[in-house]
Amino acid sequence: MNIFRDFTARVTSAVEIILAAGGHEGTDLSRIVVEPPRDAAHGDLATNAAMVLAKPLGLKPRDLAEAVAGRLRDDEDVASAEVAGPGFINITLSEGYRARGLKAAILAGPDYGRSTIGSGTSVNVEYVSANPTGPMHVGHCRGAVVGDALANLLAVAGYGVTKEYYINDAGGQVDVLARSAFLRYREALGETIAIPEGLYPGDYLKPVGAALVERFGDTLLAETEAEWLPAVRQTAIDMMMAMIRDDLALLNVHHDVFFSEASLGGDNGGKIKSTIDDLTERGFVYRGTLPPPKGQLPEDWEDREQLLFRATDVGDDIDRPLVKSDGSYTYFAGDVAYMKDKVDRGFKRLIYVLGADHGGYVKRLQALGRALSNGTVSVEVLLCQLVKLFRAGEPVRMSKRSGDFVTLRDVVEEVGRDAVRFMMLYRKSDAPLDFDFQKVTEQSKDNPVFYVQYGHARAASILRNAAIELPGIDLSAQSLAETDLSVLQDQGEISLQRRLAEYPRLIEGAAESHEPHRIAFFLYELAAEFHQQWNRGKDLPQLRFINADEPASTMARLALVHAIKQVLSSGLDVLGVSAPEEMR
Repeated sequence: MNIFRDFTARVTSAVEIILAAGGHEGTDLSRIVVEPPRDAAHGDLATNAAMVLAKPLGLKPRDLAEAVAGRLRDDEDVASAEVAGPGFINITLSEGYRARGLKAAILAGPDYGRSTIGSGTSVNVEYVSANPTGPMHVGHCRGAVVGDALANLLAVAGYGVTKEYYINDAGGQVDVLARSAFLRYREALGETIAIPEGLYPGDYLKPVGAALVERFGDTLLAETEAEWLPAVRQTAIDMMMAMIRDDLALLNVHHDVFFSEASLGGDNGGKIKSTIDDLTERGFVYRGTLPPPKGQLPEDWEDREQLLFRATDVGDDIDRPLVKSDGSYTYFAGDVAYMKDKVDRGFKRLIYVLGADHGGYVKRLQALGRALSNGTVSVEVLLCQLVKLFRAGEPVRMSKRSGDFVTLRDVVEEVGRDAVRFMMLYRKSDAPLDFDFQKVTEQSKDNPVFYVQYGHARAASILRNAAIELPGIDLSAQSLAETDLSVLQDQGEISLQRRLAEYPRLIEGAAESHEPHRIAFFLYELAAEFHQQWNRGKDLPQLRFINADEPASTMARLALVHAIKQVLSSGLDVLGVSAPEEMR
């Protein structure tokens, strides 16, 4: 039950009747919004209907608001409808309607908050996509969590979601990986090696060297680089991807598709060539020259006539080169073929979760999407800012294993994946994030993940204690939903019901805005209100959740606790964080 959607329909209906009586049929009512009031003292809901409609209709906002409020007062589910300020309408719901909302939440179970706004639309969310040249580092961590939580959120909102990882297994960086692995191969055979600048120095390549010895013995030593490079490269890529999958699994990140860049064909033609040929036929590819861009020259700029994608025709700032001077394809050409593959697979929305240093990719990817799909596929890019690691306020040193960065595994193994995931989502993705190892392991209100998980564990504990203290009590969802919930009259209890009622609207809004962090904020606020109500019960025994002398209020409060536990669990599941039944 989404009370905001329900009352949007009721407010819209009231407005339609008023406008029809005044000869204003056909007015656009899409801007009408029903939302929580800024001040809880103003009621359960607020609407801007009169504010957005009065001016285009030539009416006074307060006059229109009074007319709408008058019709709403006739609704049996409305306790009051009052006009405030220049024309806002504040609505207080009846006790019966509020109770029906809580009952619906209880009966919906884990499906409470699920939406159909996605209508099954096929969405591809690509995230992480780190080069397979080493273990995941903390720089990948935020994008991995944000992408995974966003995909979960979209699925709950009714979209058909595919989680995808693009393996950059073509190009120069994997040749550098192979040469680095070959040094470790020689080391595994007993040589003393020195790793020159430009190759990867981390100890994580030692197992690759050992695996090469086990597979090839010392036979590779007699081969030229051109002969040993393909086999070493493939072995190294396979082992790096196995390591990356293991690292991501530690973070509870699992992709549906791992797509190989090498499968696009590269300089041998394949999908890259066929996609460029298709765009050429449609007038999106031509031979020309590019003016030198202002500031620092990008790596793919060359002062010569070359094959260019006509990106400026579809919203980009500059046309993009497709072929280098040596005849090989640019990295962007691979992006062209890869996106074409996604379009051909039937995706209607393509979401890329990238690091903030990829801000320059936004317009070119969106332009490419318009060209490849004739504007039928939307391309959205979510940028994630950097994460800085601290321990008790001091910057964290680099990892010995990686050589020059802190690995994702280092972080997860020290503080646990729940803390990592929740805290990576406790800031908007485009805002910098400071991650302090000490703070995220504190058992206090100042540690959001602990506070929310403790809220769930506390709710579970209350229900367990009720079963012990009240033998024979039926705590099934059906039984709790059928109790008289209108006895929840305390302001704290009403506030908790209001908060729970916001959850379906929150899911839809967060999914549409691509802001999974809003779920983390909501869960913290819900947990905070729940803990506050529990503490009030310590001082005021009549407000305790379990009171054997008052069975009616006890059942109603246990129903409220059940719903709180359920929503905390549901929200944590969207974030990929566990919901513990007890914490010590």
